[in-house]
Amino acid sequence: MALVDKINDDLKTAMLSKEKGALRAIRAIKAALLLMKTESSDKNIASEDEIRMIQKLVKQRKESIEIYQKQNRDDLAKLEIEELLVIEKYLPRQMSVEEVIAEIASIIKETGATSISDLGRVMPIAMKKLSGKSDGKTISEIVKQLLA
Repeated sequence: MALVDKINDDLKTAMLSKEKGALRAIRAIKAALLLMKTESSDKNIASEDEIRMIQKLVKQRKESIEIYQKQNRDDLAKLEIEELLVIEKYLPRQMSVEEVIAEIASIIKETGATSISDLGRVMPIAMKKLSGKSDGKTISEIVKQLLA
């Protein structure tokens, strides 16, 4: 089932069950999908682009939660957390930290990287290989730790 179809079905379900958090999150995804379609000359959106878009929405929610919590606005943070939980359901299974460490260790071994100065050789390969399976911030932190 295409993501657009799944979003439309889930939107109807959320409307019927009157889940406000789910409605906000699904509408945000739908709006982002529509924006992607209008920006692109191609009518079909690649699944990789859809995943990247959903990852972007997840990242935005996480950043907002962090800001709201710093400002002691737990009411707004709670709304963002509700949306985050719904949006994350549309991502493929995320790799555990241990799996990411193992994968990055093998990339480091393949490239022959030995120090932090080799970060530029490792990061592009790691980002390409782990795209959609882990967020960029986690990948970057682990690469830096392993090369340090």
